[in-house]
Parts: sequence; structure tokens; C-alpha cells
Amino acid sequence: MSSLSTPAPRPSDAAGPPGGAPLLVLLDPAAKEADGEAVRIARDVLAGGADVKVVVPESAGELDRVLAHRGRRRPVVVGSDLALQRVVQALHQQRELGAGPLGLVPVGHGRAVLLARSLGVPLEPVAAARAVLAGVPRQLGLLLDDGDGVVLGEVRIPGRRQSHSGGWRSLWAKLIAAEQVDQSARLRVEADGRALTAAGRPLRLVALRLPVESAMAEVLVRPSGPGGALLRVRASSVTVAGRTFGYEADGCPTGPVLTRTWTAKPDAWGLLLPA
Repeated sequence: MSSLSTPAPRPSDAAGPPGGAPLLVLLDPAAKEADGEAVRIARDVLAGGADVKVVVPESAGELDRVLAHRGRRRPVVVGSDLALQRVVQALHQQRELGAGPLGLVPVGHGRAVLLARSLGVPLEPVAAARAVLAGVPRQLGLLLDDGDGVVLGEVRIPGRRQSHSGGWRSLWAKLIAAEQVDQSARLRVEADGRALTAAGRPLRLVALRLPVESAMAEVLVRPSGPGGALLRVRASSVTVAGRTFGYEADGCPTGPVLTRTWTAKPDAWGLLLPA
């Protein structure tokens, strides 16, 4: 069962911004374990500037119900990149993703908040909470797969065996370098209907992401074996097919599947960022 708080208390001398939206703070259960002090600070700052209701959804079903009954409250995620992805996924499935910008206070370390950092969200809780209260909305894109799954960061085939340090840009550079050897997958890759690889050719790496402020996905394909030069293209839609394959989306293992298509959706959602 989820833990639903009453609206967080607000100091009498800290009125919210005129016309500011009331907030629904979605606290990731893992966030308090990761950094309880950051969670406390974020709650205090948010409660000092807005009408705040804090909710701790403990399942996907609870998250769906809370979002469906939020009324005018703006969703604010306090947690990791994965917590943000879950909220965006739920709002997409409710066809509410375009209803207004989200807020984000990142809580976590290393890879857990790489996406937040790459999007320009402050990693310090006070600065992030202030961006929620007084920031400006920015429209961002995502990748949508044919199973209605949302990807905010990247897709990688096969998934990583080890974690990487650094931001999404440094991670992308490591993918290009392909320093890590994985078992090759025999896949066919198409970009906007054009075959990038022959059916059944062993591939060392397939990766795609939607860069910020881009309407097209960036696709990397590296075949296995001698002469396996890196192929890099941009496309609105990417299809990967094979006997069966698994992949990693936003750091989460998915599959196996026989085929999967990802489509770029620019300006699909909004996020509050520092002014």
C-alpha cells in the first residue's frame, strides 16, 4: 500500500507564487534510502513555495491511480532517472503527458541520475526544487516503441554488463569506441525503411537515442568481425528484428522480442528547468 501524506506544512511567511500550480510530489520509495537528507531538503523547499501533497507510490498501479486523480496538481518526481521514466510512461498511457510540464528533483548517485544531469536539471536538491517552483518549461522529445514503451535516454543492444561513469555524452562516446566486447547478435536493422544491415549479420552493437532539441533519433550500428566499421545515421523510425533478442532501455533490461520499432517523438513532454 502506498504511503500518502497530508499536504506538507507551509511556513506562514512563505506564500507560494501568485497563480503557482499546486504540486503532487511523487517520492520514489528508493530515494529516501539513497539520500534521505536530500529528500527532506527538497520537501522543505517545495513546501515553502507551493501547496504540496506528497505521495509515495509503491506500485505501478498506485502510481496510475494517483496521477489519474491529481486534479490541478503538477507532478513533481523526487527520485532517480528510473522514477522519472515511470511517471512519464504512466502519463503517456493516460494520454496526459502533454497536459503540462513536470518537475524533477534528482536523488541518487552516478548512473542513477545521468539523464537528469544531461537534461540540465540541477543535482543539488535546493537548486532543483527552486527550478520546480520558479523555472521555465522546456519541451523535450522521447522514443516510443511499438509496444507503447517510452524511452527518455537510450536504447542499447545488447545491454551493458558493467556500469559506466560520466554523463550521457561520455557514455555515447564509449559506445562509439565500443571498448566493451559483448556477444554478437544476429539482427536486421532498418532506419526509415532502409536496411542498414543484412538479415542475420552478427552485430556487436546497436544503440539509439533522441538528442535534445532534435527531431530525429541518432542510430549507431557496429557489425562484428573484420571490417566492422561503425555506421552512424539519423532517422525518424528504427526497426530491429532477429530470432529473439533482448535490449536495454533507459538502463532497464527488456525482452526477449522478435522485432521492435522505435519512433522519435519530438516535443512530447515538458520539464521545468532553471530560468
